[in-house]
Amino acid sequence: MCTAREKEAISAYFKLLEKKGAKSGMLYKRSLFLDQFIPLLKNQPLERSSYSKAIERIIKTIPADIWHDSLNTAREFYPFWMQDIKSIAAFSRQGGFDIQPLTWQPQPTSLKVLTDALKTAKFDATESRHLSAYKQALMDKGANQQLLDNRLNLAKILLLQLKGSPTDDARIYRVAVDVTLPLFKIDENKQLFLLVIREFYQYWIDNPDNNLGSDQGIEVTFID
Repeated sequence: MCTAREKEAISAYFKLLEKKGAKSGMLYKRSLFLDQFIPLLKNQPLERSSYSKAIERIIKTIPADIWHDSLNTAREFYPFWMQDIKSIAAFSRQGGFDIQPLTWQPQPTSLKVLTDALKTAKFDATESRHLSAYKQALMDKGANQQLLDNRLNLAKILLLQLKGSPTDDARIYRVAVDVTLPLFKIDENKQLFLLVIREFYQYWIDNPDNNLGSDQGIEVTFID
């Protein structure tokens, strides 16, 4: 059962989606997810950690083929639940609400399959350039060999997931991340993957000067 807080957040969220032209089928899918998700937020403090824990719980209960749609809905709904009007406005201006989602997703797999595939994986010239630029940035920040290997392998896992994608925009990257993230069962590894995909994104879009390489970008002390 929803509290008044959650009801108000849901109402505001769906009103904005409708204003942006979201179709009834999309709204229905989002409502199905929120019907399961909202009870996990009941009486929880308005904190990111509470929201993250609820996501962790629900992602374990839903099929892999709707991981992206579910995580995307959770991502969109977060500022409404937090009652953060400024973030909602900024998110809306930046095109954060995905009312025309892509149908493409990586093929179902496991972390073991992806890790094993790294031994023989081939990357094209563009992918290799992105990896090399990311590696150089890590080295420039003083990364040791173990850290280099760990970060680059995680970036390569994401590139494997992106192979065969129909485009190279931010939404495709987000789909691949959302489908890959739940494959990590150990929280420390999951957090490292999140760090890597944030760092690697600017290299993937050939924009390495956007924060990365600065003190706010590459974090070589996160996990040795």
